[in-house]
Amino acid sequence: MSLRLEKGWGVWTLDFRPDFTAGESGMDAFINWNKDFIGKQAAEKEHTEGTAKKLVTLVIEVDGIDVSNDEAILMNGKAVGYVSSGGYGHHVKKSIALGYVPTELATGGQKLQVEIMGEMYDAEVQGTPLYDANGGNMRA
Repeated sequence: MSLRLEKGWGVWTLDFRPDFTAGESGMDAFINWNKDFIGKQAAEKEHTEGTAKKLVTLVIEVDGIDVSNDEAILMNGKAVGYVSSGGYGHHVKKSIALGYVPTELATGGQKLQVEIMGEMYDAEVQGTPLYDANGGNMRA
């Protein structure tokens, strides 16, 4: 399960579930906007106006402990989101988490903190996948 984290790929029930919209989870990239579907009007509105939160990949500065899910994501001591899944990235040798944060904090380089077992650890939002960002290894 670590390579999916390094690629920034979520999984159903943890990172993708009915309480997240396609826009929030980044799945709107796979919508065919030329076809009709249930909820299209709401999805188009969200696609045009933007979302309140986004799924991001975080690298956490920690050794010997990793997130699993539902840990708090904080900024300046205030909870701003939560981890949906995470673990250790064996290729990049880093602790990685996927989580939902407000859209204005969902840019690469954004500094945040993650609470793991009562301790605060520094984290940074990643702007691109940590491993094989252009997909070249998948096509090799």
